[in-house]
Amino acid sequence: MDIFESITSRRSIRKYISKPVEDEKVLKMIDAAHWAPSAGNLQEWQFIVVRDQGRKLQLSEAALGQYWIAQASVVIVVCTRDEKVTRIYGNEGKKRFVYLDAGMAIQNMLLTASSMGLGACCVGSFDYAAVGRILKIPDGITIHAVIPIGYPAEKPNVPHRLGIESMTFFEEHGRMWEKGIPKSICTDYPRKV
Repeated sequence: MDIFESITSRRSIRKYISKPVEDEKVLKMIDAAHWAPSAGNLQEWQFIVVRDQGRKLQLSEAALGQYWIAQASVVIVVCTRDEKVTRIYGNEGKKRFVYLDAGMAIQNMLLTASSMGLGACCVGSFDYAAVGRILKIPDGITIHAVIPIGYPAEKPNVPHRLGIESMTFFEEHGRMWEKGIPKSICTDYPRKV
């Protein structure tokens, strides 16, 4: 699967079959995440892999009652160590760079999961303190996302996307691209619907 096919076919999956996700695939997702760019190449990510059913259930409760999370074969919690980023970049590093870095790593994970036939969903709505207690995460670590992963038991429809012409400007904000923009450059790629 090429990169554009992976991008256009990826969906947020919230239903999974009971088939376990192989360790090799989990490690491939984490490897893809660790190749993401990071501020100053600090690579401050941390990934907590959770397979224990009781812990997945606790994470579901901490995720404001999103119990479908516990159905996933594996859950990866994405965190960053903020000490080095803050020491080098100050408060800007803590309030901005760690979030950019985590987001890029998460996107690599999601695209890799999709390319291997797995379903995943990036969950950002959860009680941070509760997740920290459940996983014994120390102070100085920022929790960014809970990512359930499994073999999909659903095939969501292609979501509506705004045209790129509505969000692309030339040289300055508000100045439309004069040459015209096709509705989607990626529409030529095969889509899984």
